[in-house]
Amino acid sequence: MLLWVVWGVVVVLSVVVLGALAYGVLGARARLAREVTAFEREVQPLLDQITATADRAARTDDESADRR
Repeated sequence: MLLWVVWGVVVVLSVVVLGALAYGVLGARARLAREVTAFEREVQPLLDQITATADRAARTDDESADRR
């Protein structure tokens, strides 16, 4: 009888530990998703500026090649 009680306690504790672990992992995943979204929002103006500069440089190179 005592063995069944011990096994029951082990199972309950295992479920509690696994639940806490899953809760922590899912919470970290949600936080990471929010951080990635915020990072993309912060970097987008820089990416737009880099793209505009690259386009302007390409046009300048094309104009220089046409003059030769």
